Amino acid sequence: MTGGAGYIGSHTVRELGQQGFQPVTLDNLSEGHREAVVQGALETGDLADESFLDGLFARYRFDGVVHFASRCYVGESVENPRLYYEQNVGNAMTLFRVMLRHGVKRFVLSSTCATYGDPIRVPIDESHPQDPVNPYGETKFFIERILRQYDRAYGLRFVALRYFNAAGASLDGQLGESHEPETHLIPRILLVAKQGGGEVQIYGDDYPTPDGTCVRDYIHVLDLASAHVAAINWLADGQASDFVNLGTGQGYSVKQVIDSAQRATGRTIPTRVCPRRAGDPPALVADAGKAARVLGWRPRHSDIDVIMQTAWNWEKNRRY
Repeated sequence: MTGGAGYIGSHTVRELGQQGFQPVTLDNLSEGHREAVVQGALETGDLADESFLDGLFARYRFDGVVHFASRCYVGESVENPRLYYEQNVGNAMTLFRVMLRHGVKRFVLSSTCATYGDPIRVPIDESHPQDPVNPYGETKFFIERILRQYDRAYGLRFVALRYFNAAGASLDGQLGESHEPETHLIPRILLVAKQGGGEVQIYGDDYPTPDGTCVRDYIHVLDLASAHVAAINWLADGQASDFVNLGTGQGYSVKQVIDSAQRATGRTIPTRVCPRRAGDPPALVADAGKAARVLGWRPRHSDIDVIMQTAWNWEKNRRY
């Protein structure tokens, strides 16, 4: 589990442990949190260190790899694309070399709806053209293309999971979202509610959506975790490689998300409308039917109020 000490990775590591797997987390802890790894072993190291990876694969008899570790900030990717190509694509290539050398040929990729770019239709299914509009999305798209070719040439079977908007926290409040800086909408809203005295910036209220604000498909992190387990089981059953969206098919606007936060916190959350941000499409909503058909997966916790309540419970009592 590369990047298993991060937000989505740590929830997946825990889910795997609860399902009887023996997860081993590899994380350099540059953005992950040691305290977030609550199942299995934690190995501290870097994907760029090929000799370290060789030693790790020699010590453990891995059945497969789930790859979360990557740079994932759109703005940063535009400002420093070299960092993204070196770390996201370059580190993936190193990982693939080591996997093939050790005969490990099952791989689950943490991918993204950013590979689609600006949508030409909504909801977005897996046949939607892929035309990323930023280096972050490009790096994930490149890795997907590499995987397709490595499957044909070397038998490296994979499932690439294209996330929409991950959100929420564990139901018991033990794990949650902790980034620095925090760029995601829901934790930014809840931080304003917790600290008081601030305001939530709304970037544009004149989009062609029901209330003028951007619409996104939010998926609970626990549902993402269960999808990774389903993907691992799919590969263990000998099934073919595939690309699968992870979303709910239900979009919520920025204003609807703020309304949900006010219900969860019982507090009024001030807002201020700002100019649109470049590159923000009006709506990003998944067609998640393939995940149900192929993986037998359906989201169970992704109602916006469930997402918000778990995120608020975490925010009030952060562990890390």
